[in-house]
Amino acid sequence: MSYKVPTNIITGFLGVGKTTTILNLLKNKPDNEKWAVLVNEFGEIGIDGAMMSEQGALIKEVPGGCMCCSAGVPMSVSITALLRQQPDRLLIEPTGLGHPKEVVAILTSDQYKDYVDLKSTITLVDPRNFKDDRYTSNQNFNDQLDCGDIILASKSDLAQPEDLANFEQWLSQQQPSKLYSALIVAGEIDPQLLSLDRTSSSASNYIEPHHHEHADQEPQFALAPGEAYVRRENRGQGYYSCGWLFGAEYHFNFDDIFSLLSDLQAERVKAVVNTDKGCYAFNVSNGVVSVTEMTLEGFESRIEVIDTQLMAWDELEKILLKLAGILVPFEWTLQKPTR
Repeated sequence: MSYKVPTNIITGFLGVGKTTTILNLLKNKPDNEKWAVLVNEFGEIGIDGAMMSEQGALIKEVPGGCMCCSAGVPMSVSITALLRQQPDRLLIEPTGLGHPKEVVAILTSDQYKDYVDLKSTITLVDPRNFKDDRYTSNQNFNDQLDCGDIILASKSDLAQPEDLANFEQWLSQQQPSKLYSALIVAGEIDPQLLSLDRTSSSASNYIEPHHHEHADQEPQFALAPGEAYVRRENRGQGYYSCGWLFGAEYHFNFDDIFSLLSDLQAERVKAVVNTDKGCYAFNVSNGVVSVTEMTLEGFESRIEVIDTQLMAWDELEKILLKLAGILVPFEWTLQKPTR
């Protein structure tokens, strides 16, 4: 390559709106530029990449947990594949449970120093989380904030004045000060932020040892011939995930799948589903359901649920199979799965 690709890490904990932010950036990118996105997800069934596929970007997915595990091999393979296509910009979205400092270390290593121009790291944070010990005591939550050059308070329209005050107080205590901060709504950010240079405080030349429990089976992105669906589970860092991939020939009733996903009492729910009304992306966080119409055709429906407790996956699966028309148990009724 004759040039270094400008690269940004866009990080943040589960449900802060990283994918929504990247989608907005892709919609507003210069028409003459080719952008690439590396998406890393905790779950084994890739959802975010499917949401981004309509924006014309080059997409690579690393599902199944932190991509810097296993000495960064999954990450390195995917980055190299994207760089070979010579994009004008590379965006990297680590999982909400990932290790951002280790991602920075890999991108600034000798392996990529001649190919990657690492710009500012953007960290999204829901200001409501500063009053919740589940987040403030979580090492990944704090690491994501520490390594961010730019800190953006997402979903600020849903925050109370107390939440915004907590955010401002946290910012005032940072030494050195952050490069830039702002309140944002619906993932709308200024694309010029991507051009800001990285500060030395986000640098790291050491990958700390850590462990992440991966599922026993390898991720699977395509169904075998004659297979109606596949299910994959993952666990690590006190979280559990279960995802399903359904054949493109199966369609869900929109109202039923909306009701089911709305009722799930889980930390995080994401899905891209073929329905009787078309293909839709569902995003559930903090009890709020966002729905986006997609133009995908012949797409395999994907559903992913993440929670801090091991949920009744078998019960949920039976409901999904009924809604897809694959299995209709005798006298089965749609009800909210329990943990």
